[in-house]
Amino acid sequence: MPAGTTTVDFGAHPGGTDASVTITGQTEIGSGSLVEAWLMPTSATADHSGDEHLVDGPRVMATDLVAGTGFTIRAQATNPGSLTGTWRVGWVWYTP
Repeated sequence: MPAGTTTVDFGAHPGGTDASVTITGQTEIGSGSLVEAWLMPTSATADHSGDEHLVDGPRVMATDLVAGTGFTIRAQATNPGSLTGTWRVGWVWYTP
């Protein structure tokens, strides 16, 4: 099962409500593959502690799967207002 980590970046203040990152190089991924993404509270970034990942992190989801290429991870602020900086995200995919 291919897996990895990445970061999504909401930018400097005032930040934003949405961020995304594209994962490529997944040559074996197929149109029927299942992709999962999640925040990684065990891995702080320069901008946010592990605790901040637990308490106030964005909602993350995998979208836009392209067979033989990869997918996009999208992140969205869950509270009113915007987020700033980078957040660590884990991902995995498999084909049933």
